[in-house]
Amino acid sequence: MQSFVCELSVGRVVFGAGALAHLPREAERLGANRALVLSTPGHADLARSIVEMLGSRAAGTFCGAAMHVPVATAREALRTARTLSADCLIAIGGGSTTGLAKAVALESDAPIVAIPTTYAGSEMTPIYGLTEGGEKRTARDPRVLPRTVIYDPELTTTLPVGLSVTSGLNAIAHAAEGLYARDANPFTALLAEEGLRAIAGALPAIHRAPRDGAARSQALYGAWLCGIVLGNAGMALHHKLCHLLGGTFNLPHSETHAAVLPHAIAYNAPVVPEALERMVRALGRPDPAAALYDLARDHEAPYSLQALGFAEGDIDRAAELAVAHPYWNPRPIELEAIRALLRNAWEGKRPG
Repeated sequence: MQSFVCELSVGRVVFGAGALAHLPREAERLGANRALVLSTPGHADLARSIVEMLGSRAAGTFCGAAMHVPVATAREALRTARTLSADCLIAIGGGSTTGLAKAVALESDAPIVAIPTTYAGSEMTPIYGLTEGGEKRTARDPRVLPRTVIYDPELTTTLPVGLSVTSGLNAIAHAAEGLYARDANPFTALLAEEGLRAIAGALPAIHRAPRDGAARSQALYGAWLCGIVLGNAGMALHHKLCHLLGGTFNLPHSETHAAVLPHAIAYNAPVVPEALERMVRALGRPDPAAALYDLARDHEAPYSLQALGFAEGDIDRAAELAVAHPYWNPRPIELEAIRALLRNAWEGKRPG
């Protein structure tokens, strides 16, 4: 067996249909008396309903969360938190809102209660990211790990099918890369395989019946596991490329994951046979890269960077940036190979 070090970073999880009703109890448990509720503009009504639920424990709302957490937005949210003397941050929404809460927590030390409405997985990690000047920087800090996560599948039933699939593929990316991460270990490998199996099985069911409670629960369960993997086993080429494409070229987060993932898996497949074997078992297909491509293409998710507005003329620049500032990766990150990967992802070419 491989040598490994395993130091888990996980918070308290409350999971189940209707679990949102436990929020007042969870806020009280953290000693929150002035909780600031964070959301995107699209979830402003939901944020206000959270304030009503909390009653006197709520300090107010900040409904300006934005994709890739712009530094200016984080500063504005921090000013709001300080003005309201917030002693707790409640993030309801997807990765953008959780990411904003992390940016505020980093400067305020306020505990976070995360209430995911997508399958992003950020709520289970001590990883945060900020975008400024066309560059997205990521780092780890234990202070930003949410203290409590409330997973309520009922909050995901209105998530559009296309976004459900792209968000699910985003979560799958965490598990897939976790299987061959530099700091992978047997525990995260088990979680990754089970997370892959759960989400890959749930997404077709959600596509057929978007309000299927069992499928939504299974997907959220898988997202939880994949998030733990992301928080405890690192990242590689796929996440590097997605951060680059999002931060520098402003491509949408989960959709970019959906389009890039099959090609990143195909790039690394020749040098990670054990990880590939686990993916084969989880997906029930002999070629995981092609299976993930088909999962996106056949279920209303984008499968080309061209469809996301990425310009063909930017392929060379993106490849050069990826090689100039590489992550660790099991296969060397070489300019011509990365350029070919991005070209295939831009065209939406099926791997294999």
